[in-house]
Amino acid sequence: MTVSREIRLRSRPVGTPAHEHFELASTELPAPGPGEVLVRNRFMSVDPYMRGRMYDRPSYVPPFAIGEVLQGGAVGEIVTSNDPSLKPGDLVNSMHGWREAFVAKAGEMQKLPAIPGVPPQAYLGVLGMPGLTGYAGLLEIGQPKEGDTVFVSGGAGAVGSVVAQVAKIKGCKVVATAGSDEKCAWLRSVGVDHAINYKTCGNLLQAVKAAAPAGIDVYFDNVGGEHLEVAIEVARPFARLVECGMIAGYNATEPTPGPRNIIMVVGKSLKIQGFIVTQFAHLQPRFLSDMGGWIAEGRIKWEETIYEGIEKAPDAFIGLFSGGNTGKMLVRL
Repeated sequence: MTVSREIRLRSRPVGTPAHEHFELASTELPAPGPGEVLVRNRFMSVDPYMRGRMYDRPSYVPPFAIGEVLQGGAVGEIVTSNDPSLKPGDLVNSMHGWREAFVAKAGEMQKLPAIPGVPPQAYLGVLGMPGLTGYAGLLEIGQPKEGDTVFVSGGAGAVGSVVAQVAKIKGCKVVATAGSDEKCAWLRSVGVDHAINYKTCGNLLQAVKAAAPAGIDVYFDNVGGEHLEVAIEVARPFARLVECGMIAGYNATEPTPGPRNIIMVVGKSLKIQGFIVTQFAHLQPRFLSDMGGWIAEGRIKWEETIYEGIEKAPDAFIGLFSGGNTGKMLVRL
């Protein structure tokens, strides 16, 4: 019998999640049956969207259940296999994170392709869900053209950093915000034209106007709140606003006000479109081909913030809401 430790949801957070909302537990795993595999996770992902699953309300994914193990992306190694499609030692991507090991049907996971120079955990970040989110949202909804100005909020995060670099590859000027001077320096190192520390810039609107005096053509939103209001203000006519996330409001205990200047959407003929990454699952082969090529050419770089051990998973998750990560937030198991 294999023993695995896992993180369960103890109670539903009101406001910012805290350690009291999680519990560490041990469970005994059964031997894998026909068509099943035993997987030992190597890395697990924590992502901002998981906060929404901690509310008991209808959404595009079911809420987490109290007392049950949480779910999320993970990269693991096959230990035992009763399915011919996978063999011991194979690396797989699954949604069975927040646990050290698990038994599941082989069809519930994907065998990872080997790309030279790319570590397995990259399939949770730049080559995984966050990467596809940034790639598809920017190209399919933002539709950047060479010479456009693209504004990215949360530019040093797992999604925002992909958006910023793909926009540069497409010949755009890029303005991005981040929450520290170190993050801004990293953004400049990968080609971002203007990186703004939104915590210290004083007036965000004036800082963005100074960086993009002619206005912006595309806004990729990971933050919401004041950032969205600024984007509407500086948007050029017919600009595209890509609504990926609004982390500034994820822990709000009361409804947050909408942008005070929303009326400008009409006069400027702006397009504002939200999306969920699963809507672009059909782009996965093109995404992996493009990103793999850009990585090989040195045109895409990424950062990771790694916590050690399953017991640190709540710390990693909570850290997302205070800007505790540069690039992808991961837990090594």
